[in-house]
Amino acid sequence: PPGFDMPGGLSWPTLDNAWMSAASLTATSVATVLASSTTALAPWTADDDAVPFPDYRFAPNIGGHPESYELENRAVARAGHVLPAMRALAPWAGHSIVDLGCGTGFWLPRYAGAAQIIGIEPDPGLRAVAASRAAVMRPSACVLAGSAEHIPLPDSSVDVVHARFAYFFPPGADTGLAEVLRVLRPGGHLVVVDNDYRWGEFAGLLTASAARSPAQTAAAVDKWWVGRGARRHEVRSELRFASRAELAAVLRIEVPSVVADAWLRRNPAALSLSYGFVLFVVQGWCGWQSHPLRMMRPAVPPETVGIHGSH
Repeated sequence: PPGFDMPGGLSWPTLDNAWMSAASLTATSVATVLASSTTALAPWTADDDAVPFPDYRFAPNIGGHPESYELENRAVARAGHVLPAMRALAPWAGHSIVDLGCGTGFWLPRYAGAAQIIGIEPDPGLRAVAASRAAVMRPSACVLAGSAEHIPLPDSSVDVVHARFAYFFPPGADTGLAEVLRVLRPGGHLVVVDNDYRWGEFAGLLTASAARSPAQTAAAVDKWWVGRGARRHEVRSELRFASRAELAAVLRIEVPSVVADAWLRRNPAALSLSYGFVLFVVQGWCGWQSHPLRMMRPAVPPETVGIHGSH
């Protein structure tokens, strides 16, 4: 992206495939890009994909069912509450923003007004789709190979970092938090999106599916974030679908089929369900280098940096 010197003499590849609007990928075209991600939409090498991100854990919902997860993102966007709340907490107009664990890049085109938009994604298949979105947004957007603990950006280089249901499942997330604080400018903000386990119909589905009480999970998560200076904000919203088939497909990737099917039987006409989100906000500060979290940050070898933003 403009303003960044890329390590190792890396340069932008030629734009070969600006063939779709960044915000208009359908679930079908997501599948198409994934199917072609080892050919036309894969300018990186096998060595790039072999780069280890030890903190990366495969997410079976988006990783196993990216087309259905695309429908879920559309349902969140259609309800229209979460993104405005994130913008109010940490405005990105005229600033640089990182979507950490950007998946297929669904949200990248929705950061209208940002000076720089950077997606970070460890999964090469999902990254291919995100890169196809970023390609038609050049020069303001790019997608990089990386993870929460290995962000391929300089110190104090970005203003806002978003993480939606990615990595920050405490305890055990201090190393990633330290890495985010490294790249945030003083006064910048990390905004993490998590489930509200206490409110909404979706919380009820989680309760019916969980081995551990969601209330216990929520208490532990809240305590962890408060101990790291985070502000907590609730957003009461919904998942709003265009069809019954979309609703069913999404429920079945998020909760066991027996739980999803029982809910669908109880709500035969539903095209939406109430969904609570919790946003945790951490502010960057001067002197982060001397903070105890700094000692948890892993070294990032230069060879782990890759650019996949201009297919």
